[in-house]
Amino acid sequence: MDWQKGRQSDNVIEDDGSGGGGGPGGGGMNFGGFHIGIGGIILIVIVSLLFGKNPLDILSLLSGGGDMSAPTQQAPARGTPSTSNDPQHQFVRTILGSTEDVWGQYFKASGQQYEQPKLLLFHNRTQSGCGAASEAMGPFYCPADHRVYLDLDFFHEMDTRFHAAGDFARGYVIAHEVGHHVQNLIGVMNKVETARRRGTPMEGAGGLSVRQELQADCFAGVWANRSQQQLNWIQPGDIDAALNAASSVGDDTLQKQARGYAVPDSFTHGTSAQRQRWFKAGFQSGNIDNCDTFGTQSL
Repeated sequence: MDWQKGRQSDNVIEDDGSGGGGGPGGGGMNFGGFHIGIGGIILIVIVSLLFGKNPLDILSLLSGGGDMSAPTQQAPARGTPSTSNDPQHQFVRTILGSTEDVWGQYFKASGQQYEQPKLLLFHNRTQSGCGAASEAMGPFYCPADHRVYLDLDFFHEMDTRFHAAGDFARGYVIAHEVGHHVQNLIGVMNKVETARRRGTPMEGAGGLSVRQELQADCFAGVWANRSQQQLNWIQPGDIDAALNAASSVGDDTLQKQARGYAVPDSFTHGTSAQRQRWFKAGFQSGNIDNCDTFGTQSL
């Protein structure tokens, strides 16, 4: 990926340490925009063990209870603008800048203005508007403060644990989380929360959480398509790298690696094949109308 072609965003900030050691938020921890249920907690524990992390570090963040129906907004960590010349920082600023250009143009075409999210870089722990966060949680989007959170150590985990190396694979991860921000802006999260309150299942192979995550994968594909039109920066092998990254974090793949079998009733993000399929759907079309994971029976 010839990422140096892109402009760098001014919306990447670094945790200044003001919120690094905070306890769990009263509204519970949100992952991908949702409170994690029992099945999700089990999956997080499995993944933490897979990463060699202490699962108690993660569960301590979840012990606050609560749910998305009555979130308690936490004060997120303060941040200072990222000005580092470190290539990883420059890369993150460039990918975020590209998402701003892609989604800004998309919203403008429909007569709307795109609200650019902040992306906060932290190390080990931080405080988000959704509660305390740990590096072991992986990148996530908090709808309460409209921020994406990323510990750059996760990129090392992608290389060593997921075997999903490559700049475009890393770009996919950021674009996926920005995809959640887009969902928040267009009202998808509110609709999902309304359905959850009516009793629609969140977890499971066809649950709302899986459908939302797959749509964010599709939105990441839309970004890939449109960023290529703008910058012509995708190189041979890049799309395969993104598809490999999507496959590596499928529920079935992670569960099989951890315990030898998958439990579809506990799925929260979709299978490897589904994640690849929906990224492709967005990339091939470049249109969010092809990302209706909620209106299809077959994911």
